[in-house]
Amino acid sequence: MVDKAALKKKVEELAVRKWDEAGIQARIDKMRAEGIPRKNLKPEELLANREQILDRVQSRAEEYNFMLKNCAQGTALALMEEFGQGNMDVLQALALFPGIGSTGDLCGGITGSMINFGLFFGRYGKPGPEGMMQGMAAAQKFIADFQEKLGFKHCTDIIENVTVGQRLNPGRSNEEMETFAREKGFEKCSLVPGIGARLAAGYMIDSLK
Repeated sequence: MVDKAALKKKVEELAVRKWDEAGIQARIDKMRAEGIPRKNLKPEELLANREQILDRVQSRAEEYNFMLKNCAQGTALALMEEFGQGNMDVLQALALFPGIGSTGDLCGGITGSMINFGLFFGRYGKPGPEGMMQGMAAAQKFIADFQEKLGFKHCTDIIENVTVGQRLNPGRSNEEMETFAREKGFEKCSLVPGIGARLAAGYMIDSLK
């Protein structure tokens, strides 16, 4: 069920947040220069520290979205960094995925998570087609949870009804992009990668039980 009051409160907090731009950019630059460090995940540690991990992933996704100005990339990078998977080429491939080519369609908080499900279940899931089906099942539940949390799954619907309060498609024209930026859309829409990355990380960790 959508908690509109909680979403509104979070959006307002993001709109006035003081972002550590230098620190966030330094983290991104380090991964661009050195790659995303591989991790040997230990299920017992992930499960024991689940809430701490979810908090960190959510915060990083918000930060990366704000700096990269791209919800799909912000979501994906936070998850890739946390789970030690993927690389910066994957991030670049997601450049056009906010709203699916900025058509206002599926949110980047979903597509950035889907990329990570593919990487994660390909490595830690069951072998062969069973692993793919395991990832598909998690993805379907994740998308349902995402829509339940926000009330919507398409970019323009979320911008209009959850974050900015106007029906905008920022990539469609310079005018709409200027309005989106003026209304602190990049700050406010950081809500969505945060929620998406948190939900996705929870599914990935829980699959290791």
